[in-house]
Amino acid sequence: AAPPPPGAAAPDAPGWTVINRGIGAQTTAQVALRFDQHLAPLRPAAVVLQAGINDLKTLPLFPERRADIVAGCMANLRGLIAQMQGLGATVIVTTIFPVGEPPLERRPFWSDDIAEAVEAVNADLRALAGDGVLVLDAYALLAGGDGRMQPQYSADELHLNAAGYQTLNRALGALLQTVGAA
Repeated sequence: AAPPPPGAAAPDAPGWTVINRGIGAQTTAQVALRFDQHLAPLRPAAVVLQAGINDLKTLPLFPERRADIVAGCMANLRGLIAQMQGLGATVIVTTIFPVGEPPLERRPFWSDDIAEAVEAVNADLRALAGDGVLVLDAYALLAGGDGRMQPQYSADELHLNAAGYQTLNRALGALLQTVGAA
């Protein structure tokens, strides 16, 4: 999960204290490795999990490992959700953001497989909605009609700008209010 850009505020969630544990450029495996040190001691009432694109952006580099990369991303996200639930936390998992148009210098290392994998992982995440797991469909909030991130929300092909975070935070703040005050 990447931290918000400078100037992007935490969600407006009265009654909640928001502690950002996002570290940019980490894969789901890296997030899982720091769970015990960075998250478990907080004993949170709710956790927002936004991760996965850093796994999937590697697909053009390892096309022969596509199935393993996608399955590993899904397994890691499911494992993190289970660990969070094990803490007694309500888990709010965001779907992976839609990808934007890659710049010219990144196109040799880009593939439509990334967007297809995002859709596959997001379908898996949406299916997890249920007792103690809420899904914030960030993809639906941020995608344009072409399935790419809307330019007004995009800092680059993978990350949100302040307007994108504002849109996401409005939805997240409203969702947190349905969980109840911490």
